[in-house]
Amino acid sequence: MCTLLSPWLGILRGVAHRFAYLDAPLPLAFAHRGGAAAGDENTAEAFARAVGLGYRHVETDVHATADGVPVVFHDPTLRRLTGQPGRIADRRWADLASLRVGGAAAIPRLDEILAGWPDVRFNVDVKADNAAVPTVETIHGARAEGRVLLASFSEARLARLRAIAGPSVATSLGVGGVARLWLASRAGRPVRLPPTVVAAQVPVRYGRVRVVDRRFVAHAHRLGLQVHVWTIDDPDAMTGLLELGVDGIMTDRVDVLRDVYAARGLWPGTT
Repeated sequence: MCTLLSPWLGILRGVAHRFAYLDAPLPLAFAHRGGAAAGDENTAEAFARAVGLGYRHVETDVHATADGVPVVFHDPTLRRLTGQPGRIADRRWADLASLRVGGAAAIPRLDEILAGWPDVRFNVDVKADNAAVPTVETIHGARAEGRVLLASFSEARLARLRAIAGPSVATSLGVGGVARLWLASRAGRPVRLPPTVVAAQVPVRYGRVRVVDRRFVAHAHRLGLQVHVWTIDDPDAMTGLLELGVDGIMTDRVDVLRDVYAARGLWPGTT
């Protein structure tokens, strides 16, 4: 583990104690959409490959159908992944059940994924307002509160998710929250955060602004936040981020991230 993290271990461990989602050795390794570089994404097959490699944190996305079924799918429309027209929000679950991602894999429901991998932590990016209530109801129904983190780019959607999910489900920061945290890191000032926020999940850069640097990571750690960086596929970039002391990396290239972690003795079973 990078020595930059050492002064803040006590704070971060306290957060991990409150939320089982983070109760794992750092840095975390996230399979982004299950590992999208393999040619499919957000499918049971993709998740099975990632878990087979040793991943215990999987990033995924959720939309809701017209009849309120949360499905694991990134885009609001079906065209890119299934070749079919239409929006998920306009289709009933029965309309989607026979569609295939890339012609082979079924579109999974969120309840199926949670039930299929009870030991995996899922980072759930809620992509639409109509998916908020169905997603939280599914998480509560599966008793999966401790192994899920709810994320969204939208601050308003995140606020609603926190209100209906309650204090037992971890959340991350939206775009506005990240911007406030970055500005606070420049000034060395505290930021008031909702109590379920455990991580800043960020890109390395936003436009011309470098988000993830030593100052940002250190400030997040002082506030008890982990820093998870997306979506990193280059091994040199992964190594550089680990040197900065980030707490997790999300990747489409699950084999590459595993090898980078293993070379540093960070993968389970390595020394």
